[in-house]
Amino acid sequence: MEKLNLNTTELITLRKDLHKHPEVALNENNTAQRICSFLEKYPPDELITEVGETGILAIYNGKAKGKTVVFRAELDGLPITEINTFDHKSIFEGVSHKCGHDGHMAILCGLASQLHANRPETGKVVLLFQPAEEDGQGAVKIAPDPRFKALEPDYIFALHNLPGYPKNQILVKNHTFTCAVNSIIIKLNGKTSHAGEPEKGINPALALAEITTQFLGQIQADISKDNFCLITPIYSKMGKKAYGVSAGSGQTHFTVRSDSNDQMKIIETTLENIAQSIAEKYHLEIKIRWTQSFHANENNIEAVDYVRQSAKINGFEKVEKEFPFTWGEDFGIFTQQYSGAMFGLGSGLETPALHNPDYDFPDEIIGTGVAIFHQIAKQITDAH
Repeated sequence: MEKLNLNTTELITLRKDLHKHPEVALNENNTAQRICSFLEKYPPDELITEVGETGILAIYNGKAKGKTVVFRAELDGLPITEINTFDHKSIFEGVSHKCGHDGHMAILCGLASQLHANRPETGKVVLLFQPAEEDGQGAVKIAPDPRFKALEPDYIFALHNLPGYPKNQILVKNHTFTCAVNSIIIKLNGKTSHAGEPEKGINPALALAEITTQFLGQIQADISKDNFCLITPIYSKMGKKAYGVSAGSGQTHFTVRSDSNDQMKIIETTLENIAQSIAEKYHLEIKIRWTQSFHANENNIEAVDYVRQSAKINGFEKVEKEFPFTWGEDFGIFTQQYSGAMFGLGSGLETPALHNPDYDFPDEIIGTGVAIFHQIAKQITDAH
């Protein structure tokens, strides 16, 4: 493993402080301030705040012109009540860091300490602390921000800790790393009537049932085969608890997953056409809306090779992932526009799963994350 002059105690203290004070998407003002305060100890050449509302760009310039490489971490927590009882548990009821973003931020801050001590030889290294990953609002706000676009990154990288894999193991994959995910909301309007005279109204029950049946008929759940498509019913509602009234409106929500952005577009069109056709059949007005959209992370092979080489130089165990992860990650916005890669960092076989109320980021993998990122930076910018 690369020898780093890393103040691990300082990073663990920061990580636990971030864990104790979580904030949900686009409310990460205090989290961003905590990061800025930490970076004052290792000042970048340029610190840009309020990017995409609450995001931060910390720029460490090289001594000569060269390539620009960006490393991303996420600022936001989740609307989940923590059940842990340790001293650094969340002090905010109903909000907690259950995806490990506190650990990802600590890793990027560790990288900052290394870049401050030894600037890159060429180009620049940019640390992006991004808001609102969890609901898909963050990357779409960062990517078009003129201050981010002006960087014109040659490469962009991110990692995600992965419970269920041995600590410090590095997981890589060419092409799709995480799936495209989108959620559809279908609202149907008919006509309310007396429950004893349903023929005088238009009840959406049959349409809702038929939409559900036909949507679930589109599933191809085996990710090892072509045209992977996972459709999950999430929520439905119809009428009111008034037993003398035949419902005149209803709605249903589904989450849709695909292993490519192109295939997701085809699925979206198919589902919209199915819903429109059924609404028309039952003489219902229909409104369709998509929400919390995540593009697939389609990794650039050259970028993944930098991760592979970094793992090899550091002596970390590396695993080639055969199939994409089925969860969504808005880093896919960046890999659509720039050569980039997301990879996994094993966070323990016994670590609770992501988004579980008892999850906590394992501090012993912080150094591994810093070492992988730092070695990637060295390969691209000749950083010391």
